[in-house]
Amino acid sequence: MRRSLRRAVRRVQWALRRIVRAWRTSMQLRVTSTAIGFGLLAVMVLSTYLSGAIRDGLFEQRITQVLTESARSTSQAQTTFNTTTATTTTGVQQLVNDLVRLLQGGGSSGREIFLWRTDPDSASSVLNSSTAPQLSGLVTDDLRAQTAQGEEQRWQSVSIPDSSGTGTIPGVLVGSKVDVPVAGSYELYFLYSLEAEQETLSFMQRVLAIAGAALVIFLACSTWVVTRQVVRPVQRAAQVAERLADGHLDERLLAKGEDEIATLARSFNEMAESLQDQIQRLDDLSTLQRRFVSDVSHELRTPLTTVRMASELIYESRDELDPVLKRSAELLQAQLDRFEDLLADLLEISRFDAGAAVLDAEALDLRDVVNAAIDHATPLASRKDVWVAAYFDERPVTADIDRRRVERVVRNLLVNAIEYAESGPVEVRVSSNLTAVAVHVRDYGVGMPKDQVSHVFDRFWRADPARARTSGGTGLGLAISLEDALLHGGWLEAWARPGLGAAFRLTLPRRAGIVLTSSPIELEAGQAPEDRESDPETHVRRSDEAGPASLPDIAHLPGHDDHEPDGDEGAGPGAVGPVHELGGPR
Repeated sequence: MRRSLRRAVRRVQWALRRIVRAWRTSMQLRVTSTAIGFGLLAVMVLSTYLSGAIRDGLFEQRITQVLTESARSTSQAQTTFNTTTATTTTGVQQLVNDLVRLLQGGGSSGREIFLWRTDPDSASSVLNSSTAPQLSGLVTDDLRAQTAQGEEQRWQSVSIPDSSGTGTIPGVLVGSKVDVPVAGSYELYFLYSLEAEQETLSFMQRVLAIAGAALVIFLACSTWVVTRQVVRPVQRAAQVAERLADGHLDERLLAKGEDEIATLARSFNEMAESLQDQIQRLDDLSTLQRRFVSDVSHELRTPLTTVRMASELIYESRDELDPVLKRSAELLQAQLDRFEDLLADLLEISRFDAGAAVLDAEALDLRDVVNAAIDHATPLASRKDVWVAAYFDERPVTADIDRRRVERVVRNLLVNAIEYAESGPVEVRVSSNLTAVAVHVRDYGVGMPKDQVSHVFDRFWRADPARARTSGGTGLGLAISLEDALLHGGWLEAWARPGLGAAFRLTLPRRAGIVLTSSPIELEAGQAPEDRESDPETHVRRSDEAGPASLPDIAHLPGHDDHEPDGDEGAGPGAVGPVHELGGPR
């Protein structure tokens, strides 16, 4: 029984959810249901008003007729009593009985008559008379008291039992006083049935109900048809828009007629054609630009190699030259190095743009990769008098990564941090959790305003164009780093504040196919979680796309045992690994 009840409840909930979903996702259904609701409300209000008005009209008309008949019958009865020649009790009793039967058939419809003595304790021997003794209980004491006290007619509504005894019929009871010879004062009551009026009212209510139901059905059908004429073109437009968004730029709407919908379809088609032309031109231009960058980068390698050979000969003989030529040879060698780096970065960018970049992933300990990047940045840190401190997890930080690309990302982050550290410290943290590994690079230098944080990954963008670039960068380092992170399915995020420095966090999945949901390291340790969510100076660039592989068994990843804690137990107080300190004294 309980299982059956639970199944029934689940079916009802499922049906309700489907109804709610259909109502929320269909404008046609919402408009139609709203029209039906308003139509039902209007029909109910109108039916209630008309039913009440018809009922009151029938009742008032019938009451007027009943009171008129009762007054005429009362006057006729009093005239009969006044003109009678009966002087004995027997004669008067016979007169009363005959008069009651006569009055019963004298109305416009069947009615019952009650003629009762006003004072039941009087000594008169003339008995009460009525045509329906079983209904005598309908005459209330209150009505009798009012009738006995006044000369005018008194009336009240009553419920008359029907012939079956299971229901009642509405009726009206009218009372007045008459003087009976020999007997004295009597009360004359007329009981009228309103069954005919009730049947008329019921018929009218049925007619109103049928008319209201037909009106609501007509309103629903007309609303459905009208909204369908409007919604169907909108649905087709939405489908075509989705097809256009998917890259099918030749999709168009069918425009028929000269109404507003047809005008909308033609305008939509014109817009689609214009967008197709613009996108095609932009695509062609982008293709030409990528091809130009790639071709130029390749073509420059040959003359650059020749210039490099000549420059090296001159550079090796610089000690035999005069000071001016020696300095020129050194500058030529440095700029050639930078030119080669720029060509390499342009080629790498062209590969990303063409979608030709691929990963050469292998299981590596991220700490070794970061150590190699730190070693590469040591000379620059020494020249800039910057202290670099590295905090590693004690356990292996293993993931499937492309060593060359990840090391390039960390090296770019370190070089930027050292360059903008203003002789302050640079901190590097490496940590992991069950699904991800992360590298966090933090400096306490000049920082940058919040409106500039969103541009740090733009190509050839610099936070301060007037600032000298001591490291000889190409302006493409962070842009390439972002592409490398996205190629791994990871995140590359930036945070900065003026005067407080900047922080960069690289988060990578441990295996292909893992969708990142959190990072082992906080982006900015000085911020509370609620501040980080609302801080407009935090700029996030990430990729949440799942790879083609399924989610691996994290518990069996290299470097993890069954007792590895779940959470951010990376570098931090009480969990700091070996410290790698580089650079000159502070």
